[in-house]
Amino acid sequence: MKSVLRCHSLPFGIMCGRRLPQTPLLYSRISPLPLFCTNSSTLALTLDKDLAYGPSLHKGRRPFLQEQGRQHVLPQSPVRILNEDEEEEKSLIDKESFSRIFDVAAIRVPAEDCFPLENRLRGHLLNWPRVRNVARVPGDEMEDEFRKLLQKQSCNDEERLVALDRRIYGNADGDGESLSPILYRDELAKTFDSRGYVNFRNLAKISRPNRKKKRKEGEGIQGKKRIGRNEFALVEVVEDNDKEDDMSGLLGDDFKRGRWRGSTRLLLLDEQYANKGVEEFPEAVKAVLKGDTTQNSSKCELVRCKLTLFYDYWQMHEILEALLPNNMIVPAAFETVGCIAHLNLRDEHLPYKKLIAQVVLDKNKPKIQTVVNKVDAIQNEYRTMQLEVLSGNHSLVTTVVENGIRFNVDLATVYWNSRLATERQRLINFFTRKDVVCDVFSGVGPIAISAAKKVKRVYANDLNPSAVDYLERNCVLNKVERNIEVFNMDGRRFINAIFASQKAESITQVVMNLPNDATEYLDAFRGIFGGRPKEKETPLPIIHVYGFSKAQDPEFDFHERIKTALSEVAVIVEIHRVRLVAPGKWMLCASFSLPEGVAFSKRC
Repeated sequence: MKSVLRCHSLPFGIMCGRRLPQTPLLYSRISPLPLFCTNSSTLALTLDKDLAYGPSLHKGRRPFLQEQGRQHVLPQSPVRILNEDEEEEKSLIDKESFSRIFDVAAIRVPAEDCFPLENRLRGHLLNWPRVRNVARVPGDEMEDEFRKLLQKQSCNDEERLVALDRRIYGNADGDGESLSPILYRDELAKTFDSRGYVNFRNLAKISRPNRKKKRKEGEGIQGKKRIGRNEFALVEVVEDNDKEDDMSGLLGDDFKRGRWRGSTRLLLLDEQYANKGVEEFPEAVKAVLKGDTTQNSSKCELVRCKLTLFYDYWQMHEILEALLPNNMIVPAAFETVGCIAHLNLRDEHLPYKKLIAQVVLDKNKPKIQTVVNKVDAIQNEYRTMQLEVLSGNHSLVTTVVENGIRFNVDLATVYWNSRLATERQRLINFFTRKDVVCDVFSGVGPIAISAAKKVKRVYANDLNPSAVDYLERNCVLNKVERNIEVFNMDGRRFINAIFASQKAESITQVVMNLPNDATEYLDAFRGIFGGRPKEKETPLPIIHVYGFSKAQDPEFDFHERIKTALSEVAVIVEIHRVRLVAPGKWMLCASFSLPEGVAFSKRC
């Protein structure tokens, strides 16, 4: 008898045991994993008493495989290698080797008494992460008609079976029991009057069984399509104490209960009670088994179960700890760009990059469709990353949703950093409806488009033609194309051109988000209003410039670089630390009002 456990937020379903592969897997060229050493005589992992409470790949035992009439154990290594002619899409990991079987004790209780008893025994239940304490028992479910019949408290089991016998075999006339559909049809068929047979057209429908939907191949109880991504555990009753009054002939071969009592549930008990006798159980559990807590507790019984946890159950770091050599740091985080997972693997991880990517993909589906790794540092003028696709659909085009705004990006041709979402929102909060924003290095428009939904006007520029193309697409996608004017120019040339035009008088905010080089473009602001009389009131824009600093005092270092670029000593700057991009390396944002002496100075 088997049961399925899902995560807490989803209802339980029915799933049979998984069929393990019958073909042996290739052993990996990677070093053997001491973590998975097994004892061939016991076929179980050595249980370390010092292990923390709860499930672990170090605990439990491996399932058997059936092949050619004999049993054998899964190979020790969960990794397989691919032949040169084999497709890369095939899994590199033997997922069945991560299945673990745990012996647990459970109390089988009537379904209607399940939740009151669960609350009483909560402290004595299994309480494992992502494993629910209550398991549904397939085959013990009962239709409403039979349940109503058996729920008559005034009748004992023998009287209920007699009543059922009368309904099935037609002895229901005059005793208050309704005829079965078959007998009712036969009685109607014998009825004849001047109009002929009464309700003759409906005779066939009365006893005809409901038409069931035909299941497609592979969608049955044993089909893989019924196994959802959250169905990661299986409970099987291996010991049934009821041996009497077998009713399987009445209820079908799938019903293997000794006594027909209706729908039941399994309350999984704490793992420490797995192989103990009833006398060693806590008093609360004994009370339930003795029938002291509820009227129907006499129906409760203790059973032994097998709890199987599959590959889908284990978390990403647990799988990686098993796959990677001992003492190697396990990659714990990655950047998510739409449906793309962006890794920054260390040199020691590179021999295992395909395995790491496969685990990341498996544990984050369907949200993650592609896993990439940065091959080299950003060095080209378009600031695009050199990425290697490790797993997934090999597409670097995705859609990112940030603060309710959608952006189409292609990581192969444009730059995107999801970790700056908070900083971008902080900057947008500074803007008002009266502002006119000039974004010098806009990229695909994360700041420009967000600002366009709030401010009066936005002028967005980028040197990368691909980024400009995506910027224009994203403007249409977010319906702000009328509020944005797009340029494809060098940053310095754009500053000179935009402030030489009539648009300069309305610009109130300038954003320069190019941390590696932005300060080098500040000299373009010298003399931007040099040809205009000072008497005319010209609003001076507020400039937000980003940069990196490895100095011991990053704020002082960044301030000095800004003063040097502007050739101005009296610059009041407000500096905000954005994030630590590397040990000792800060990303900073400096906001200041363009000094009048810089704006109206003479150009060299």
